[in-house]
Amino acid sequence: MSANPYLQEVKFFQGRSTPYAAVLVGYAQLMRVLDQEFGTLVPAPDQLALISEKHHRHETQQWQVFTKRYQPKDDIVSHLVFALKYEGIQLHILKALFQHKGEALIMDMVQARPTSQYTRRLWFLYEWLMDVRLDIPDLAKKMEYVEIVNPKFQYTGPVRNSTRHRVKNNLPGSREFCPLIRKTEKLEQLISKHLDIQIEAGLSKVDKELVRRSAAFLLLKDSKASFAIEGENPPSMRARNWGKIIGQAGKNDLTIEEIERLQHIVIGSKKLSHMGIRDVEGFIGEHDRDTFAPIPDHISAKADDLPSLMHGLLEANNLLRGSEYDPVLTATTIAFGFVFIHPLLDGNGRLHRYIIHHILAKMGYTKMGIIFPVSAAILDRIGVYQEVLEAWSMPRLDFIDWKSTSDHNAEILNETIDLYRYYDMTSLAEFLFDCIEDTIDRIIPTELDFLRKYDQLAWVINEVVSLPNSRVDLLIKLLNQNGGKLSKTKRQRLFEDLAEIDIQIIEDSYQEIFNRENEFLDFGNTSFDTDDVPPDSDDMMID
Repeated sequence: MSANPYLQEVKFFQGRSTPYAAVLVGYAQLMRVLDQEFGTLVPAPDQLALISEKHHRHETQQWQVFTKRYQPKDDIVSHLVFALKYEGIQLHILKALFQHKGEALIMDMVQARPTSQYTRRLWFLYEWLMDVRLDIPDLAKKMEYVEIVNPKFQYTGPVRNSTRHRVKNNLPGSREFCPLIRKTEKLEQLISKHLDIQIEAGLSKVDKELVRRSAAFLLLKDSKASFAIEGENPPSMRARNWGKIIGQAGKNDLTIEEIERLQHIVIGSKKLSHMGIRDVEGFIGEHDRDTFAPIPDHISAKADDLPSLMHGLLEANNLLRGSEYDPVLTATTIAFGFVFIHPLLDGNGRLHRYIIHHILAKMGYTKMGIIFPVSAAILDRIGVYQEVLEAWSMPRLDFIDWKSTSDHNAEILNETIDLYRYYDMTSLAEFLFDCIEDTIDRIIPTELDFLRKYDQLAWVINEVVSLPNSRVDLLIKLLNQNGGKLSKTKRQRLFEDLAEIDIQIIEDSYQEIFNRENEFLDFGNTSFDTDDVPPDSDDMMID
């Protein structure tokens, strides 16, 4: 093994094994420098880079593997350049490095190669992250601009030119809050599907009244699912009221006042002792059975950091919402950023999912008066949801020093604000896209299909017997709950006035109608015939 620390081979790094004995490069090497020279640890990105003996460049889930010809020189600047050139921007690693040796590093780079694109990008990032201005004159105005974020690697925000550095600041956020999302094959494919256009085109072929009724059911379904995710089963009126609020998503701007208003609604009559943005610390998890000490799964951002973090979150929301940044990526950034910061004592999860609806509606992604019931899709994949949240929270617990307080809370002892500002959201974006695609491919078509079949069966029932609409609705719901059969108990207690032959006709009609194929499953290619309600009586098995 080489004595040169930049050429030492490793088999393990930050809890992950390398696919081969290899040399760390780029951000991985910078992280190693931070640890060994300054005792500073930072969370590892999803992917890191290494140099191996292999003769071809390739990737694994956790590593970019480069051949020896990519080996940078044995100094920090060369590894910084390598990182920008091949790995994109990792703000949390850059800031940690800048805090220890950034000023001298940047001054040397500017003196040696002032016009280099990597010098200019790192100079800008230093001043931007550290919120300082170095004693360096502005660059000549005739110089061509370069982009801070390379669009080959990561999704870029709207451009704000910095004439001082001759760079295009296309970071998708502000200094106070700026997660990034990597370009992956999966995300590129999902974005190219234009799911919003697909659902709009499909719904345009459906009877407007059916869409309106479906929207009402989906709002209630999503509201109930959002409570269920939190382990709650609220009264029907509370769930319905929250559903109405979801239906208004996008109408008001997202502000601190709006967040606090929504918290009052979602909490209901049992108000907390402190509503609104919290002024105490918080965590998610359990307490030790004997000592009552916290056992956190997630530690919320420091209360003292909330003004800056929430200002940054809302600033990023306004920046991205008014740009061409993809709406689903915007919803990922703001909604998941909100739940990680956890600014409220209670209601964070439901407001986090509300914010998804809010941004999709505000950016015109959801149209025609119908929401994407994202919470219902999340509830169906609750295990994956918990995994993507824990994949963010659990590793960060290792970087938070805390102690148990007298009231069995978790008091943070070190500086943690950057943990909630700068990180990678790629897996979260992929998860949210999966949920939205599921609402289009399955949940909305299933609801439309049910309502159409409901109408068809209601028409049959009204042809067979005379019942008020409320009893027709109850009968259909009972049949649906019991596989198309009305139980003997329900029949005697609720429908004893119906003749046996009438019930048999209705049950047979249920089977015939509800066993039909769902005609709404392909919005993009299926031409819907909306004139078949009420149905042809010859198809309904009515004597």
